[in-house]
Amino acid sequence: MTSSVKTLTDRQKTFFYSGKTKSVEYRIRQLRRLKQAIRNHEASLLSALNKDLGKHEIEAYSSDLAPVLHEIDLAVRSLKKWAAPRKVKTPWLLFPAVSRIRPEPLGSVLIIGAWNYPVQLVLSPLAGAMAAGNCAVVKPSEISPHTSRVLAQMIKKTFDETYIAAVEGGVRESGLLLDQAFDFCFFTGSVRVGKIVMAAAARHLTPVTLELGGKNPCIVHADCNIDIAAKRITWGKFINAGQTCIAPDYLWVHESVKQPLVAAIKKCITRFYSTDPSTSPDFGRIINDSHVARLLALMEHGRILAGGNAVPENRYIAPTIMDKVNWEHDVMQEEIFGPILPVLTYD
Repeated sequence: MTSSVKTLTDRQKTFFYSGKTKSVEYRIRQLRRLKQAIRNHEASLLSALNKDLGKHEIEAYSSDLAPVLHEIDLAVRSLKKWAAPRKVKTPWLLFPAVSRIRPEPLGSVLIIGAWNYPVQLVLSPLAGAMAAGNCAVVKPSEISPHTSRVLAQMIKKTFDETYIAAVEGGVRESGLLLDQAFDFCFFTGSVRVGKIVMAAAARHLTPVTLELGGKNPCIVHADCNIDIAAKRITWGKFINAGQTCIAPDYLWVHESVKQPLVAAIKKCITRFYSTDPSTSPDFGRIINDSHVARLLALMEHGRILAGGNAVPENRYIAPTIMDKVNWEHDVMQEEIFGPILPVLTYD
């Protein structure tokens, strides 16, 4: 495996240095091939997303496929302008020279995707890398195995691996890829793994983009429109069963509106997912058993205001609202990344 990964990256660099990817027309043709490949594999991708995350096909299309197709269309439409040299001012000391900024591709790009939006978080950065004139190796997440398999098959059928390649596997394969001297690295995932990726890239002075986790609050003040806030919070928190990096991690609520807000969110949960979300085709599932166990442990402290029930063998955890939590509790120590919504108040 080590030699095959090294051979793959060496061949990509050879292809890149041929200069073929610098042509804007070539990039546009390849982006259109990527778009057509997504269209051709749409049914397989939607089915895989359902198997991995329990996503309804409407949610899967709107959150995973549609954003990628939009980005490809934007790149195809804008690429000639993006790639054009830009004239800039020249310092008088260099007179009579003329100065221009010329966008140049970096070379071979490594893209390590995430499991929560496993199509979008592989193919959106891939579209960007291709638009910029790079070769790329994508590593889909092994935690979403069905989607990883479809993506790898799609890429293999669509592109020569000297240009775009997919490598499946787990920690070992990721480590072998990170040992290579890529020209850029794009990673989406946890802070813990992000540190590993950045340290590995630093050995080769490889620039990185890291999209990592956090604990973003949603603040609800006393003068907020409760019904609108409840609807938006419910959608943003519980889409993809809360496994979204920009989901409201917890609420900061003015104490004067806590009760009506919680009541309104409960109504929205019922409206969106019925009185029993475990039977709703619109409510997703937790990615695997270890994440189910992790989330259940987060509910051991505090008080359950809504939900709290689970069917672990089905990877189901109900949309849950909690209070009586503090910053020492585990639920407030790490990114939740699941359908648990703590409510904290201020005066």
